[in-house]
Amino acid sequence: MPETIGFLKPRQAVLDRRQEIVADLKDLLPKGCLISEERELKPFETDAFLAYRRLPLAVALPETTEQVAAVLKYCSRYGIPVVPRGAGTSLSGGAIPQEDAVVIGLSKMSRILDIDLFNRTATVQAGVTNLNISEAVSGDGFFYAPDPSSQLACTIGGNIGMNSGGAHCLKYGVTTNNLLGVKMVLFDGTVVELGGKALDAAGYDLLGLVCGSEGQLGIVTEATVRLIAKPEGARPVLFGFASSEAAGACVADVIGAGIIPVAIEFMDKPAIEICEAFAHAGYPLDVEALLIVEVEGSEAEMDAMLQSIIEVARRHGVTTIRECQSALEAALIWKGRKSAFGATGRIADYICMDGTVPLSQLSHVLRKTGEIVAGYGLRVANVFHAGDGNMHPLILYNINDPEDAARAEAAGNDILKLCVDAGGCLTGEHGVGIEKRDLMLHQYSRADLDQQMAARAAFDPEWLLNPSKVFPLEGRPAA
Repeated sequence: MPETIGFLKPRQAVLDRRQEIVADLKDLLPKGCLISEERELKPFETDAFLAYRRLPLAVALPETTEQVAAVLKYCSRYGIPVVPRGAGTSLSGGAIPQEDAVVIGLSKMSRILDIDLFNRTATVQAGVTNLNISEAVSGDGFFYAPDPSSQLACTIGGNIGMNSGGAHCLKYGVTTNNLLGVKMVLFDGTVVELGGKALDAAGYDLLGLVCGSEGQLGIVTEATVRLIAKPEGARPVLFGFASSEAAGACVADVIGAGIIPVAIEFMDKPAIEICEAFAHAGYPLDVEALLIVEVEGSEAEMDAMLQSIIEVARRHGVTTIRECQSALEAALIWKGRKSAFGATGRIADYICMDGTVPLSQLSHVLRKTGEIVAGYGLRVANVFHAGDGNMHPLILYNINDPEDAARAEAAGNDILKLCVDAGGCLTGEHGVGIEKRDLMLHQYSRADLDQQMAARAAFDPEWLLNPSKVFPLEGRPAA
């Protein structure tokens, strides 16, 4: 794919000292915790935003907060850029390095440090996977609510960087709503602790600033998260519609009526067919759009909420209503949804967008999205978190065809602009990274961006942490 998104020019002074830097970093880390050979660096040259890649100068794999601090202190002293990396599942290019950067990967920091069921908290290292937290407390009747589709692989550090959500964020919120505290290393090597086990911390909400900052304010090494008691029961239900617009209007009316299920997920016909072929979940193939609505609570509570949702759905011409009949069926329904991105990758290359829109604009944006993609001669599969308007259109294209790839990127940009123009924003949970960086001026005024950049510079005056990300390269303050 032709590179239309630029990177900062590598610092020649850093490149000239590469061998010395590698030797110094080896002295700071245990044996086997530094990667510097070109062949071994290849897996770190990109993340899940595969169209762009850069080979880093080196990759540090620290095992402790103290080792992270030592590496950052060294890089700060010598003006070496640093790119934090979790599991590399970022869909916006948030972990793509550059040639003069040291990647700090947190995969070796994967221990659960404390589970406090009395206070309903867990404290974990940043390399712990999202799903592992729920698995660790499941036997005691608890779970960790945010559940990105990549939860089997993605880590808490990356979730905090991008403020990740997931299917159940409609009821339980995204990462920031379930994060109580962090241990973080600033670029100069200073270790700070923000928040803790208490539900609210004194002073400014610096924790809220850090969550979603995409690794530009510091590197989170530990996190304290909220645990939630499992509901008495949960039941996913499939609702089929004759059009995407009808399904979108149904979602808006369900939420507008004050009904808050635990999840409302949307698939259009192309997505239904892709996911059903992969997961064999029993999705209806004779509908144009599908909602997966999950309710939870006691049997009486689930029945009452479901009846209210059915009444709304019937006003929008629902053609299929299929209740889950077993735990196995429920697992298959969610397997299909959570496998959507991987299943799509089996049939085509794709760019996954991440715009968020007001629910009242959902039908309009869905219709315009189809028109935009068709106008570029491409196909789109829509699968997303409908309950909070977080859209994930998958634009299908051929990555080996430069013209096709350029059209896909242009279509994605137009869709994101559409989301902003409809009253939404550029990202719901994937972050800005490099993908949406040059669209930031479409959402924010120059004054807005200047204020945000001033806050960022207060933590990292030299702009060396994840430097090519989030903010347009033009107009940045001189480092």
